[in-house]
Amino acid sequence: MAMKIRLARGGSKKRPFYSVVASDSRMPRDGRFIEKLGTYNPLLAKDDEKRVVLNIERIQHWISQGAQPTDRVARFLEAAGAREKAVRNNPKSAVPGKAMAERAAKKAARSAAPAEE
Repeated sequence: MAMKIRLARGGSKKRPFYSVVASDSRMPRDGRFIEKLGTYNPLLAKDDEKRVVLNIERIQHWISQGAQPTDRVARFLEAAGAREKAVRNNPKSAVPGKAMAERAAKKAARSAAPAEE
């Protein structure tokens, strides 16, 4: 059975609240889970200690059983110091998209035109 440690969404519309759960990967996001391992409340301030609450001992148990954390849960574990920081590289993140590049070219052409006169 492929296990995941992931977020299950709760809360009402426009007021998200997530539970960190151990679940079979075939189950739906908010569906059946095996164990609740913590909570995440994105509405709280980033420096609030109640924003992310994790049961690290149980998470380590599930990881030792072969469960794979999702990207977001892995970041929570990195912040808590329970997992090594992964090296992330996105070299295209600073490259503007097609529309923005066209706008920049037009702007450069406009600003260069009066200088020639």
